[in-house]
Amino acid sequence: MPKRGYHHGNLRQALIDAALRLIEEKGPTGFTLSEAAKQAGVTPAAVYRHFHGREDLIAEAARQGFEMFADLMQFAHDKGQPSALAAFEATGRAYLAFARKHPGHYIAMFESGISVNRTPELAAAANRAKGVLEKAAAALSEHIPPDKRPPASMFSAHIWAMSHGVVELFARNTGAASPFPPEDLLESGIGIYLRGLGLIEPD
Repeated sequence: MPKRGYHHGNLRQALIDAALRLIEEKGPTGFTLSEAAKQAGVTPAAVYRHFHGREDLIAEAARQGFEMFADLMQFAHDKGQPSALAAFEATGRAYLAFARKHPGHYIAMFESGISVNRTPELAAAANRAKGVLEKAAAALSEHIPPDKRPPASMFSAHIWAMSHGVVELFARNTGAASPFPPEDLLESGIGIYLRGLGLIEPD
């Protein structure tokens, strides 16, 4: 059996990489541990040295995805500084970029049904990514008096949901046609939403 991904004892990562390929091809519930083992070039029994089952394997793929995602979101946020609005909008564009570049990780993170609280490590990685967007949201609302300021966690969650919707409908080749690029849809949606909250001035 050819050993495509298993080199120098790095079986754990080879299995994760195999799972990511299978997730892209078949979805998070469309493959077995035996298939992941076959792609990694090892016997099914070898998988259990590292993972108790398929969900543990997907959870680790999701954890790695959230770590990468948080790094990308932080980079985008920092690049948008010193403008709070540019930093906030940059995190939205980073969301789309990540979904396109890392579809296997994205599916494991958001579409597998695996709870982010499955492991402390997964929860920490997910919270770090969430924290970047909340930090950007908080900076964007600092000019509003505290008693009139919408909770940053609320409107950052709305933007996260909007980003996810644009990805699912228009950025993942699901067949839904849009007359505008996904980036333009998201940016205009964010602008309309933020103006409605009074967080940015009207055009």
